[in-house]
Amino acid sequence: MFSAVLDLTAAGDAAVDPDEYISALMAWHFSAETGSPYWLRRARSLGFDPVADVRTFADLDLFPNVINEFRDIPVEDLIPRGLEGADREIAGIYESGGTTGTPKRFVMFDRWMEFALSWDEFHYADLGTMNTLAITPSGPHMFGEFASRRARRHHGVKFTVDLDPRWIKQLIARGDTADADRYAEHLIDQAAQILSTQSVGILVTTPPLLERIARRAELVELVRKQIRFICWSGAHMDADSRDIFKQEIFPGIPLKGLYGSTTILGMSRERPEELPGGLAVFDPPSPYIVFRVVDPETGADVEVGERGQVVMNHLSKYALMPNNRERDVALMAEPLPGALGCAVADVGPVTTFDNHSVIEGVY
Repeated sequence: MFSAVLDLTAAGDAAVDPDEYISALMAWHFSAETGSPYWLRRARSLGFDPVADVRTFADLDLFPNVINEFRDIPVEDLIPRGLEGADREIAGIYESGGTTGTPKRFVMFDRWMEFALSWDEFHYADLGTMNTLAITPSGPHMFGEFASRRARRHHGVKFTVDLDPRWIKQLIARGDTADADRYAEHLIDQAAQILSTQSVGILVTTPPLLERIARRAELVELVRKQIRFICWSGAHMDADSRDIFKQEIFPGIPLKGLYGSTTILGMSRERPEELPGGLAVFDPPSPYIVFRVVDPETGADVEVGERGQVVMNHLSKYALMPNNRERDVALMAEPLPGALGCAVADVGPVTTFDNHSVIEGVY
């Protein structure tokens, strides 16, 4: 029953019955034979029966946002008992947060990570063999591992410039902007040495660091000369910056973003078509990752084209994270045909989150 409905074969498939999927998902995560110790224990305090009462995507509203509980749960308690063989192989333990409270930890299973990486594979299909330069965090963030796997898919190597986003955010939080600036420039110095001596075709980085690359004329020339694809993520890029990068600074080089979070163990991909005004649209791999955009005061879904707070859901046999309000606001966009939830556009950070000021920094 479970393998036929919950295996990773349904992303973007309008033929998938959403109610059947949600029912199978509840049976998986809340059955003693297949569920994780965390959810089997947490079910006793939910105040409803997930198997009996959650039959549709809308019924997921019954769940409280439990994501803050992931700050101190033993990771062993997050492993569904029903996972066997290759499904149970762990790619890593990754963290979200650390700047608005202690980090939340999640188990990334290898098979799921490969699926998540494949979601935007069509952007890279024609690139062929090439090396990757990743100016990204490594552990405990998942961004660096995604870049490593991307390099292997293109039969190349990954050159790494490691960054510690939590440190630079601490510098900014205490007003030490000079040291924060020196740290960021230190990262770009390292990237410059790689770009000037090595063959690189794919550049993976964040919008603030891409902006710093664009400030150095010699680096702009190096990027124009050899980079064939720029992937950005980890921070936000507004439509004006995106247009300047695409039309003026790096013309002719595909520039595509990934919007996601460790709390959903993955990301959405940038749609080939833009909204009016040049806004990028991001589609998650429904039914496994599903977005909503809600009024932050009422929790009600906003209309297409309206702005609200992003709510993320991870709904796979590997993990269950429903109703997580992210520290982002976005425009609600029409989803792909047959997809649950919605797409998002013009994503940006909220000012405060969980009574903490949100500092984006370089990641």
